[in-house]
Amino acid sequence: MADAKVQDDDYIYVTKQGLKELEEELEYLQKTKRKEVASRLKEAISYGDLSENSEYEEAKNEQAFVEGRIFELEDQIKRSKIISDSQKSGKTISLGSKVVVKLIKAGSEGETEEYTIVGSTEADPMASKISNQSPVGAALMGHGAKAVIDVKVPAGKVQYKILKVS
Repeated sequence: MADAKVQDDDYIYVTKQGLKELEEELEYLQKTKRKEVASRLKEAISYGDLSENSEYEEAKNEQAFVEGRIFELEDQIKRSKIISDSQKSGKTISLGSKVVVKLIKAGSEGETEEYTIVGSTEADPMASKISNQSPVGAALMGHGAKAVIDVKVPAGKVQYKILKVS
């Protein structure tokens, strides 16, 4: 199964920087964190009676988390597809596009917001990076400047006017 060809919809879309960050996290977990957890486990085992050893339980839980995250990162890196500048047309919104939108509220317009459309692994709303799979990101995809789109969000339905795509 590991040798199965990756289907196009199985890709995880990332920027070059996003892939670099995934690889750096993986390297840290493999080379540093694993050793730290192994050291904690060794120390906890030296305390004896493992049945009532909370340090041992904590170290085992952390080891399971670290190994799970390593597995997840290896899978994400294997399925990563870099968003290239050639994929961006500049006229319509696609992965990697920077978008300036204005929220339209009951006939009046709100403040402008700028987003970069990224794959789900890089999404960081606090840094104005939204996933192409989020409600707003998915609704923006394929549209161009001056379009008005309806977006169904958890709080209800909102409208955005797309001011600029780059």
